[in-house]
Amino acid sequence: MKALQLEKPQHWKWVDIADPGKPGPDDVLVRVRRVGICGTDISGYLGKMPFFSYPRIPGHELGVEVLEAGVNVDRLKPGDQCSVEPYLNCQNCYSCKRGHTNCCENHKTLGVMCDGGFTDRIILPARKLHLANQLTPEQCALVETLAIGCHAVDRSGAKGGENVLVIGAGPIGLSAIEFVKLTGARTIVMDISESRLAFVREQIGVDATIRVQGTDSDLESLRLLTNGQLADVVIDATGSNKSMSHSLQYATFAGRIVYVGITQQNLEFPHAPIMHRRELTLLASRNALSRDFTRIIELIEKGKIDTRPWITHHAPFAEVPNVFSSWLNPDTGVIKAVVHLD
Repeated sequence: MKALQLEKPQHWKWVDIADPGKPGPDDVLVRVRRVGICGTDISGYLGKMPFFSYPRIPGHELGVEVLEAGVNVDRLKPGDQCSVEPYLNCQNCYSCKRGHTNCCENHKTLGVMCDGGFTDRIILPARKLHLANQLTPEQCALVETLAIGCHAVDRSGAKGGENVLVIGAGPIGLSAIEFVKLTGARTIVMDISESRLAFVREQIGVDATIRVQGTDSDLESLRLLTNGQLADVVIDATGSNKSMSHSLQYATFAGRIVYVGITQQNLEFPHAPIMHRRELTLLASRNALSRDFTRIIELIEKGKIDTRPWITHHAPFAEVPNVFSSWLNPDTGVIKAVVHLD
């Protein structure tokens, strides 16, 4: 069976792998239909993802079809369409037992720490499949990206009447925006790219945007949008250590900051005049929970989340090595690229 492997950063290789065989009692054999491309895949391709190891078969944003279910699996049947929760948790560590399965102490993400969905068929634990027969394969693949934003907004505690600043209008920032809007909070988006801010205004329906110009200018723009109050919540989805360090200054007194982007660099910020004086709460957000997938599927089914603006680029599986590098360039207008395996 053919699979596409990142042999090392920026080097794709077609490899032959063993057929997955029959599923175990609690597992399911699935056919991979769609794979979404996200920042993790791009960082892995560039060699900048801290949790990525090589060689690796990528692919964790998956829309799949059930081919065969294990003998203990009664909620799924052949032909069912599913979204995949790609966070393989051990179920036994202290984090898992407390319900924090997204940050399992022995966590592995498909396509990052273990091989993922850039192949025809794989076997997955049935508990990681979320039934989504009313969604298209592309929508199934999009659920995981949305789940990252869903969990980050849950971590923030954002609520109606608050000002929420989302820094970074890439896919993860966009996913956070979707769920900030659902809280009823006022959404403000900051980015260095005017084209991405235009997309946010025209396609996502957020009119309050700030193009990054420089620290003092950006802060003044935020004051003007919030009657001088600044943001009750700041969600930084950039993955930039400089942005993450600066993000605290945008938070109001007793505000909350959520880091959903990932950086390998150290963060530096003033403690006494900012962190301590304003009594800020600093939060990290990693992955998502099973309930987030269930919620998102229902929201898409009910039309509460419009997925149409999201998927901007498509490619057949065979073309990935040729086109992948083009998806690194935001000037192409790429928001979400989806790979078709059937």
